[in-house]
Amino acid sequence: MEARAAGNQYNPIMSARTPERRIEQLRDEIRRHEYLYYGLDAPEISDAAFDALMNELKALERQHPELVTPDSPTQRVGGKPREGFVKVEHSLPMLSLDNAYNEQELRSWERRVHELAGVSHVEYVCELKLDGLSMAVRYAPEAVKEAGRSRFVLGITRGDGSVGEEVTANLRTVRSIPLLVPHAALKQSGIPFEFEVRGEVVMPIASFQHMNEERERQGLARFANPRNAAAGAVRVLDPNITALRRLDYYAYFLLVNGNYFGIAHWEALNALAAAGFKVNPSRCLAKNIDQVWDFIREWEEKRETLPYEIDGIVVKVNRLALWNELGFTGKAPRWAIAYKYAARAGTTRIHDIRVQVGRTGKLTPVAELEPVAIGGTTVARATLHNMDFLANLGIKIGDTVKVERGGDVIPKVVEVVAGKPRGTREFHMPAACPECGGHVVKEEGEVDYRCVNANCPAKLRESILHFASRSVMNIEGMGDALVNQLVDHRLVRNVADIYALTKPDLLKLERMGDKSAQNVLDEIANSRNLPLERVIFGLGIRFVGERTAEFLARHFGSMDVLVQAATGDEQASLAQLQAVEEVGPRIAASIREFFAEPKNREMIERLREAGLTFTGAKRQRGTRLAGQTFVLTGTLPHYTREQMKQLIERAGGKVAGSVSKKTDYVVAGADAGSKLEKARELGVRVIGEAEAEKLAGVS
Repeated sequence: MEARAAGNQYNPIMSARTPERRIEQLRDEIRRHEYLYYGLDAPEISDAAFDALMNELKALERQHPELVTPDSPTQRVGGKPREGFVKVEHSLPMLSLDNAYNEQELRSWERRVHELAGVSHVEYVCELKLDGLSMAVRYAPEAVKEAGRSRFVLGITRGDGSVGEEVTANLRTVRSIPLLVPHAALKQSGIPFEFEVRGEVVMPIASFQHMNEERERQGLARFANPRNAAAGAVRVLDPNITALRRLDYYAYFLLVNGNYFGIAHWEALNALAAAGFKVNPSRCLAKNIDQVWDFIREWEEKRETLPYEIDGIVVKVNRLALWNELGFTGKAPRWAIAYKYAARAGTTRIHDIRVQVGRTGKLTPVAELEPVAIGGTTVARATLHNMDFLANLGIKIGDTVKVERGGDVIPKVVEVVAGKPRGTREFHMPAACPECGGHVVKEEGEVDYRCVNANCPAKLRESILHFASRSVMNIEGMGDALVNQLVDHRLVRNVADIYALTKPDLLKLERMGDKSAQNVLDEIANSRNLPLERVIFGLGIRFVGERTAEFLARHFGSMDVLVQAATGDEQASLAQLQAVEEVGPRIAASIREFFAEPKNREMIERLREAGLTFTGAKRQRGTRLAGQTFVLTGTLPHYTREQMKQLIERAGGKVAGSVSKKTDYVVAGADAGSKLEKARELGVRVIGEAEAEKLAGVS
């Protein structure tokens, strides 16, 4: 630990009449100094004085083990390594954010906010976008005899946004996460005894450099960047190792009863700080988008001065009432956006171009590069997308090119560097698949080349990786190395074979012990319980992503009904499929093509036999409000905007984003804005929540 301050050495006070009282006195004092040092970066005592406090507490707890409590500062680290992680459902989905990469995209987002919210003035909160891992930490009241304070009880990774992994023991080692929030802090902040905090776990640059130096001394490989190192530290099974990584935690959301707390985000951040959480001081409350842009430019210039890595700025609408009004897209809130700083780039040479085959059979050209360091990572390969991309940039083998890590993560070639010697070898897409020798075709009107061999091993590998991925069937441990072996040993020929794997099968593979094999089998078993939309998404139907799979599951309600709709008379089949929300002719044709293949239907039957979920909650659309258009504005007493939208749609109505002459009703709540004024101008009928319920047949 670095020196906390010069002087102010601690002089032990031994006047406490009982060990219990002295222990509590020491704990309170240590917690205060931990917050000053780790939370505010404003230490009052030296390292030696702090160590004296901690050593006295440890000695007293050794003498009186019956007085040791989980929230004691001495209990941050300890215990045996665990055998695995338990899945935990989030109280509210931890969604990702949409991105803006320039001022025009940022201002376009701002215009949408004004239009959808129906207000002329919006305040924004700007926060640094830390390059770390999102984590949720939950607090609960103490036992009845000690009521009046809250204890850290659960730490959860983001996972797939809906379900994460319990990493409480590891997060207890992060000293900027309070183990106990006292009554005085709760009272000052206005936070109830039971609450949840969401924030970012990061590894400071100094800790990252120190760790890599230590790994070099031990002959171990260096970590590429702080984010990867932090991710490994959070998910290691031994909390003692996590503690050595010196992680930090910055809070950015406060939830109570599964909902965001307060009336404004800025006040929620201040409440978190008042309760003793580390909230990034580099934030601002912007009165308009011009002030937001000033903040973005300021921190782009100062980015390199920070003690941790950032990759942009998060911009959030301040008033929580507008969050309900704006709602969500399929994966992200409309009330927030991440402005991403320009990708880090490097210059290098293409020494070859190879082809990668994806799960749909698509052949993607990939540049083999002379290794170049970009943003802490050594880049040796980068995507070239398709043949049109190569032609547009005029790329040849041997060219010197500029490479960026898109979003600071995915390497891609962006241009040929002018003034450098040009390459002489042109790249041509092969006529035969490099993986299986199958025929390669390019459909009219498309840019992509595809392998048509249904048994191509590359397609199989990518299909299995997709099926097992976190956002699909979430089979932890089934990554590249294991999947390659499963395919090479011919243990898996399609995704249904995953559910026929046995422990003896897995023990045949390299680096697979009994415990690891059992963990994989447990993950496979758990995946059987995931909902129908995950299974549909996992099939790998071309053009069917996560959102479309969800619409298909809701519309048809079961796999059988979907298959029946997709395999009937062509004209009727396409009409039924296009009746699904956001399914157009191209997607409908792709779904029909997939289910028309007998081998695919055989695979689906095997998935049924394996016990996967084949039914879901079909959303029955009524006819009560058929042909009627509604617009929502303001904050309703008992419904969020999304809940009211679903209520109207279930009754057959349509919800539009703006008021026009075709609007039948405007449902208005508190703080209604310009939509209400527009409705009055056009003579559109304005109703409240109760009347909307009555129209929909709820009351």
